[in-house]
Amino acid sequence: MAEKKLLSGNEAIARGAFEAGVTVGTGYPGTPSTEILESLTTYPGIYTEWSVNEKVAFEVAMGAALSGARCLLTMKHVGLNVAADPLFTASYTGIKGGLVLANADDPAMHSSQNEQDNRHYAYAAKVPMLEPSDCQEAKDFTVFAYNLSETYDTPVILRTVTRLSHSLGVVEIEESPSREREIEGFRRNLKKYVMIPGHARARHVVVEERMKRLEKDVNGFSINKMEIADSNIGFITSGIVDTYVREVFPDASVLKLGCVNPLPGEMIREFFGRVKKVSVVEELDPFIELRIRAMGLQVEGKKYYPVTGELTPDLVRKPFQGEAALTVKTAKKGLENRISLPPRPPSLCPGCPHREFFKIARKLGLIVTGDIGCYTLGVLPPYNAMDTCVEMGGSIGHAQGIEIAGGKPEGTGVVAVIGDSTFAHSGITGLLNAAYNGRRSLIVVLDNSTTAMTGMQPNPLSGQRINGEETVRLDYIKLALAFGMNEENVRIVDAYRPKEIEEALTSLLESKRLSLLVVQGLCIILKKRRRKAG
Repeated sequence: MAEKKLLSGNEAIARGAFEAGVTVGTGYPGTPSTEILESLTTYPGIYTEWSVNEKVAFEVAMGAALSGARCLLTMKHVGLNVAADPLFTASYTGIKGGLVLANADDPAMHSSQNEQDNRHYAYAAKVPMLEPSDCQEAKDFTVFAYNLSETYDTPVILRTVTRLSHSLGVVEIEESPSREREIEGFRRNLKKYVMIPGHARARHVVVEERMKRLEKDVNGFSINKMEIADSNIGFITSGIVDTYVREVFPDASVLKLGCVNPLPGEMIREFFGRVKKVSVVEELDPFIELRIRAMGLQVEGKKYYPVTGELTPDLVRKPFQGEAALTVKTAKKGLENRISLPPRPPSLCPGCPHREFFKIARKLGLIVTGDIGCYTLGVLPPYNAMDTCVEMGGSIGHAQGIEIAGGKPEGTGVVAVIGDSTFAHSGITGLLNAAYNGRRSLIVVLDNSTTAMTGMQPNPLSGQRINGEETVRLDYIKLALAFGMNEENVRIVDAYRPKEIEEALTSLLESKRLSLLVVQGLCIILKKRRRKAG
C-alpha cells in the first residue's frame, strides 16, 4: 500500500534505499549530499556511519556488499576524487549485495571548490550511472539501482545535482516495504576479489563483457523514456534539466535518459529517425553530446548552452528565441522575481570561536595555507588571512611545499590551518608526512568539535557517532607523540583567549620544529543548539 509524502531529493534517495532493503549506509558529509545519510539514520534496521573520508566510506560499504548486504554510499562530487581508487577496482571485483553510490554534483558551485562533471567517472570506471529528474524518480531510481547492481554485479552511481538534492516534491512511498533479504556473509573467491595482476586481467574481460551486455539491455530500461510530439525538433535530456525543457517546450519531442552510462544507442537512433532536428540540453560538460556525435549522428548542444554553471528554464529558452529554423512552440515566460535582494556575502558567524585566530594571523603577517570548511571564510574581509585553499587536507602539504621551496618574505611564518573534521579526513596523513620528512611546519587545527560547514555532523575529534552515541575521541597529544614530535611542540589553547593563541603561535614558530597547535572552541551554533536542548 502506498502513501504520499513531501520529501527532498536527498530524503527520497534515503527512502528508496530503505524500501530496497539497505542495511548499511556510509558516507562523508558534503553539501549537497549530506542529508541523504542523515535521513537514512531515521529508518530502523540500518547501520549508518560518518566515515573519516570518502575512500574509507567506500571501503566499508564495499566490504559489507561483498558479504551480501545492500549498501548505500554517499558523498559530494569532489568526494569521489578521494574514493576513486576503490571505485575503479570495485568495477572489476563486482559486488554481491547491491552497492549504490549516491553522488551529488554542484553546478554553479553553491558550496564547492570546483564544478566537475562526475558523469565522466562512470564512463571511465565502466559502471552504470542513473540520473533522476525529480524527487519521485530519486526514490524510484534508487530502488531500480539496487536491482541493476545485483543483476550486473557492479557498483551503480546515482547522480544528483544541488537543485534536485534540495528541492521538495511529492513522493509516493511504500508504507510497509518488504525488507527481508538473506545476507549470506563473505565467501572466499580469490580470483574475483583479490586483484593481483593475473586475476585483474581476467576480471577486466568480465567488465568489458558486462558493459556490452548493459549497452544492449539499457535500451529496454523503463527509466529511459521517449515521448514524440512535435516532429520538427527533439530534445535529449537527463536529470533536473528535463524539467526545464518540459516547462519551456511543452510541445516538443523529448528523449529523457534515466541511464546516462551506458547510453541507450538504439533508442537514440530511433529518436533521430522520428524528429528532424535534435538538441542535447545538459549542464556542465557535453558528456551526452560528444557520445552521440561519436555514434555518427549530427546533434547540437553546447552550441547553445554554456559549460559552466546551472541551467534555468530561461537559459534553456533563450537560444531558441528568434531562431527561424525552429518552429517548436515555447511556453510563456514564467513569473519573474521583481524583488531585488541585497547581496549577502558569506562570513564567519558572529561569536565564531575562530575569529580571534584569523585576527592574530593577520596581525602577525603569517602566510596561511588553508583548507576546506567554514573557516575558509577567514580569507574574506575583515580578516584576509588565508593564502591557499585547494582540497580537503591539502593545507598541511602546501605548507610543507612552501617550506621546502624557501624564499618566503622576511619576517613571516608559514602556518597550515585545518579544521578538526578535515584533519581527521585527510590531514593526519599530511602531518605524518611532515614528521617523517623532518619538516618544521606549524600545523594549526581549528577545532570546534563538529563538522560545522555541512550541518554539525560529528567526527573522530568530537567524541560522538552519527547517532549521538559517545565514542572514542582522538587525542591530539598522543597522536603527535606517536608521530615522533616533541611534547613541547604540541599545544592546546582556548579559542577565546587571544593572548594564549598569539603566544603559542609566536613561540612555536620560533622553535623551528614541526609543531601542532590546537585552537579549541565549541561552534557557536552547536553551543546554542545544546543550550536549547537542555
